Amino acid sequence: MSQRAEALATRLEDGARALADLASALTDAQWQTRLPRDGRKIGVVVHHVATMYPLEMELAQLLAAGKPVAGVRWDDVHQINARHAADFDGVTKEAALDLLRRNSAQAAAAIRALSDEQLDRAAPVSLNEDAPLTCQFMLEDHAVRHSYHHLAGIRAALSPATMSMSVSAPMAAAT
Repeated sequence: MSQRAEALATRLEDGARALADLASALTDAQWQTRLPRDGRKIGVVVHHVATMYPLEMELAQLLAAGKPVAGVRWDDVHQINARHAADFDGVTKEAALDLLRRNSAQAAAAIRALSDEQLDRAAPVSLNEDAPLTCQFMLEDHAVRHSYHHLAGIRAALSPATMSMSVSAPMAAAT
């Protein structure tokens, strides 16, 4: 097994575990708190991270095979996120945490199966103006980073300074 792949998988697992640990300790009211500048509820965001792991891994595996990521634009991502937020507005903590645990474990296993050669393969990525990016970069910038990114937003939403802002109407869903 590649040491680099193992390190990436471990970072993904650590981030998912930190997100799950925080989310599992939330009250029902906190679970419903909206993230400032994002507008989605904390529970929806936890479920969103879990939902995105398979797609993020699919894109990374395209690059691992030397194939481009084509036809995916940020507008598409924003539409997916908005649709997800509407469809899962009432997601339960148990359902979101179960999906987070299952999908993060599957993503980590898929990362561990990658060789250094696959991690180093690059191909154009439409999300990044067709810049040739490596599989490792795609993993680090998406699947591995995703839980950490939203964990920071959730912590900010739960801070006393932002709690009064977080009950406002939803805004455009962020990534």
